[in-house]
Parts: sequence; C-alpha cells; structure tokens
Amino acid sequence: MVQIPKTPASAPPAPTRSVPTSADVARLAGVSRATVSYVLNNAGAVRISEPTRRRVRDAARELGYVPHAAARSLRAGHSRTVLMPAPAFPVGPLYSQFINELQAALARLDYTVVQYGTSGVHDDEAARAWAELRPVAVLVPGSGLGPRGVDVLKRAGARAVVTLGPEAVEGAHALLMDHDVVGHSAGAHLFDRGRRRIGVIVPREPGLEAFSAPRLAGVRAALRGTDATVTELPLAADEGAAARLAARWRDLGLDAVFTYNDEYAMLLMRALQDEGVRIPEEAAVVGADNLMLGRLLRPRLSTVHLDLPCGRELAGLVDRAVRDPAAAPEAHKALGASVVRRESS
Repeated sequence: MVQIPKTPASAPPAPTRSVPTSADVARLAGVSRATVSYVLNNAGAVRISEPTRRRVRDAARELGYVPHAAARSLRAGHSRTVLMPAPAFPVGPLYSQFINELQAALARLDYTVVQYGTSGVHDDEAARAWAELRPVAVLVPGSGLGPRGVDVLKRAGARAVVTLGPEAVEGAHALLMDHDVVGHSAGAHLFDRGRRRIGVIVPREPGLEAFSAPRLAGVRAALRGTDATVTELPLAADEGAAARLAARWRDLGLDAVFTYNDEYAMLLMRALQDEGVRIPEEAAVVGADNLMLGRLLRPRLSTVHLDLPCGRELAGLVDRAVRDPAAAPEAHKALGASVVRRESS
C-alpha cells in the first residue's frame, strides 16, 4: 500500500488590520472629529490650544493615521498638490538647493509637492499629461509652455501656473530668469581686468542651450562697442575634449575665458595647467554658480554668484495665487548676478 503524503494545510490568511480613521484619533485624543480635522489640516481660522494640537498629533502618530488627500480635496473644492515637471535640462547643485528650499516652504503651507518625471520639452502637449493629475498649482521650469497649455491646466482645475524662464507666458505668473545677466557680469569683469581676447565655453551637453545661449549673448553685450573680441568655444563635458582645446589654446590667441559654470571651469583649468598654460597670467578664468569646489581649486576660481529667488518667496506667490486665482498674473525678475573675484582672474 502506497501512502500518499499529506499536503500541509495552508496557513490561514493573516487578519487584515483595519485602517485607522479620524474617529479613532478623536477617541484616543479625547476630542471631536472636527478638532482632529482642524489640527491635521492646519486650519488657521480656528483657534486650538497647543496642548490639544500636540495630543491630536500624538494620537494620529500612534495609530498611524494619515488624512485622506482625496477626501480633503473634495471638501475644499481643489487639491493641495503642487506639480513640478522634472526639468528638461541637467540639474546642478544650485538648482537642487533651490528646489529643496521651495519644497520645504510649500510643505509648511500644507501643500504636497509632486515632481513629475517627463521627457522632451515642457510644451502645450505636455500640459495635458500634467492636467490629468488635477494639481492645484503647476510650476514649470524652462521655456516651451504657451498660453494654450496654461489654459488647459486652468480648465483642469489648476488655480496657479508659474513659469520659471526667460519670458512671461500669457495667463501665468512668471519668475523671469534671463541668464544673459550672468554672461554680462563675467564679460564686464574680464574687460575691467584688462582682457581683450575672450573665449566663452558653450557646452555641447543637450538641454543646456537655454542657459548657454543667453550667457554667451550677455558676454557679447558687455563687450559691444569695445576693442575686445569674443570667441565661441564649444566643449563637451569630458577630459579628452578639454585636453584638445587646451592643446590649441596658444594658437587661439585668447587671454581669458568665461567657462559657462564652475564645473566646466574645473575641467578646463586642469587641462590648461597640464599644457603649461599659466592661470591667470596667460589665461584668466571665470566660472559661474559660486560652488564650493571653486574655492578648492588652485588658483582659486573667480566666479559669478547667482542670486536665485528664495524658496519661501516663490511658495508665497503660489499660495497667493491659489487663494485668489482671479488675480492678475505677477511677473518678477528673479535672477541677479555679481562677480566674486579670486585668484584665477
């Protein structure tokens, strides 16, 4: 007789834990559900003592309760989601710091910031994809969005559309960030230092044209009407390309270079020094962004410091626009520049 082994009985499913509700929080904290809602939704119109607020938050933390965003949106008539399409250009440390400050400031105002990963330009067609998420506000870096895209977003419920680029867009608030002021500052500084044959690095990296073109134009504008010349120097972000440029430096007859930013300055300075080109005696070098690495280079790097908008100020603009969507769009110049002179120029 063949014995067939018994198949072990499957374990009973684990009991499903009930999802905590605001009523559970109210019972544990000893307050009403309305008080729980006021506290967890940061309602400023209702005065609630700090000990009560602390008790509600402690109860919510103990139970693992999180307010339901969709339900809150239904009550308010709009969401608290601020959508930020991912930039279509390489992001450096300075921009990352600005975005982190902005996100923290919006969070303090009870908004949820969602970064939307995307490819391609931020145009009117892309706005349709953003509108599907029904954000209360959209912050669009760079250029490409037009009035039609702004209208699509507003029809989908966005109460505020803010662009961060060189030009204002009809119907949207604008932080005007025209990078020609960066190049103008660098060009004027080099001219004042006695340099007359100035090269300008133009990165070959895709996506940077929106910044490199106005920076180059700014240098040209600063030197227009003088005896100085400007030479455009396309450069890929790799050591080989920098070494090839450095090898023909003396043949180019240049006595200064604005390197677009500090990272390209580091790349080119190392290559020039390997070729025996003395900095600043034979080639003055100016970067941009005022990164810490510039202070670590030898000679220390002269750079253009960028005055970016404060994250708290932009968050305030978003909040004002959400509260009063019928208000006329605001436009603010949001990019200043000043040269920090060090040993390289």
